[in-house]
Amino acid sequence: TRAASIRSAMARHAGPRLPLIVKNLIPTLGSVFDSQRITTTAFFAELLNSNVVNDLILLETMMDNMTGRQKDACMLVRMLALRGLGNIASGSPEKVRKHGAKLLASMVNGMDDKDDPHNLVALEAMSSLSKLLDHVEERDVQSMLLHIAIRIRPFFDSEQPDLRQSSIVLFGNLTKFSECNCEVFFEQILNGLVTLLLHLQDPKPEVVKACKFALRMCGPNMGCEGLCDMFLNHLREDRSLHYGEFMNNVCKHLMQSYPEMLNRLILTNLFYFKSNWVDIRAAAPMFIGFLVLHVDEDHCQQVDLDQLISGE
Repeated sequence: TRAASIRSAMARHAGPRLPLIVKNLIPTLGSVFDSQRITTTAFFAELLNSNVVNDLILLETMMDNMTGRQKDACMLVRMLALRGLGNIASGSPEKVRKHGAKLLASMVNGMDDKDDPHNLVALEAMSSLSKLLDHVEERDVQSMLLHIAIRIRPFFDSEQPDLRQSSIVLFGNLTKFSECNCEVFFEQILNGLVTLLLHLQDPKPEVVKACKFALRMCGPNMGCEGLCDMFLNHLREDRSLHYGEFMNNVCKHLMQSYPEMLNRLILTNLFYFKSNWVDIRAAAPMFIGFLVLHVDEDHCQQVDLDQLISGE
């Protein structure tokens, strides 16, 4: 984009003059005109993608100004501010650790944006958060881990494929921080497991790729070596998947390790009987069939046959 081209050119050629340019632009962030605030925020966001702001001791100033735009009346300004904060992961990754708590709080606030009808701010927050997670302190993530996992879960089924992809990738990245809250986060994995497995049949390849990544990341946290091995071996990006055979084996491991989960897994699948995506609608009853096939007799009484037959 134009802002990216200008940033790149100025980072290369206008280094010594950048502090004065930034100083003169900062007042426009408070302009009454949306267009001026948008243009300046976009430029600052792109500038944060370059290490030159760190070299010129501009990072803290620009970061504070981006944080200050989070309550801007213009949704596009709020979105661009989050992009800028996320770009620090590329421009000055070593600074992310120092400012981790502040950056994470900004992303969580972005996901909770109340005036975001098309979830554009939330999308930017999720994408930026995934970039930042590689550089933050684990302790800074721990306090927000559960809130983020619960907040992004509804996006797994969004009609917008980019929201499905970003939320699922972020969920996979969050599993890196689940060790200290293993039992709590395991519950979140179980809440999302059916959805992730069904969206392996998503019509969008980028969403399928995200689900493969998230399931590979979830595997080691599930306490089932067979399931973990299946996710790692069969859900590689470069490997095609025989979905029916894969799900048959997944359900076998699930019922061997978590037979008490049968009814919960069935109820979640029933929700997808009315999915807008035909392949996911078809996958849900197959999923239930394999679960029932592999559960032992002692746990069969969990199944509510009337509910199952009615499909509701």
